[in-house]
Amino acid sequence: MTAVLKHELRSYFHSLTAYVFGAFLLAFVGIGAMMYNIQAAVSNFEYVLDFGSLVFVVIVPILTMRVIAEERKQKTDQLLYSLPITTSQVILGKYLALLILYLIPLAIISIYPLIFAQFGDVYLLTSYGSILAFFIMGAALIAVGVFISSLTDNQGLAAGIGIAVILLNYYSVSLSEYVSSTAIGSMIALLVIILLFGLIIRYLTKNGNLAYWVCFALMAITIVLYFIDSTKFEGLLPQIMTKLSLFERFTVFVNGVFDMTAIVYYISVIVFFLFLSVQSLEKRRYN
Repeated sequence: MTAVLKHELRSYFHSLTAYVFGAFLLAFVGIGAMMYNIQAAVSNFEYVLDFGSLVFVVIVPILTMRVIAEERKQKTDQLLYSLPITTSQVILGKYLALLILYLIPLAIISIYPLIFAQFGDVYLLTSYGSILAFFIMGAALIAVGVFISSLTDNQGLAAGIGIAVILLNYYSVSLSEYVSSTAIGSMIALLVIILLFGLIIRYLTKNGNLAYWVCFALMAITIVLYFIDSTKFEGLLPQIMTKLSLFERFTVFVNGVFDMTAIVYYISVIVFFLFLSVQSLEKRRYN
């Protein structure tokens, strides 16, 4: 795993990837700091991070699009499979390299509250709690990007899907106001989500029977629950869209509340998508 980590870090810093990523993040947060902390004279640095979170829509897909897709395109993933390490160690090595790349500009950003505190009252505890949440949220989005990169050998396609997924997650709360809140609408949406889940299982395992039976069982349970008490499905789809939003949970920290459930949710997302990435590589390895 250490060898993979060092190799990835060398490749990032020998190309423009690390510098472009860091420049975009620092520039966006710098613009936010100028707008809120300097021009508007607002002492809340967490507002800057809330503004800066939009940059993840662009920089995370660009950062992660090549992490596995390029290996598959150049067929160098075959070399990874021949190494005396597990697929999990390969994914962890690549993921940790991305986190280190992310931590470097974030370490510079962490100095901002201390600088602003020299010229006014800054809520340092809230600011650094928000920075911690900002890091973990970014780590969760990077894990999602790694999984998307593992699904294709086309970097452009991986970046496009990543931008669409993160953008949808960013605006999911706003979009939830326009989706159907009726019981039947929520049930249909759940059935579509179950179908997509089955397609992912089929892709990762190449086991059609497993995917079909999982879909059938979940759909049957959903339909039965709907007929037992359809009122529980009312407003369920907007609630799901709100609960799944990584960015909405970060808003809690911006409002001055350190929410441990959000931290647990971010860590769960990281573990889940890294697990899916491992399964995606394992499928290709044994094929």
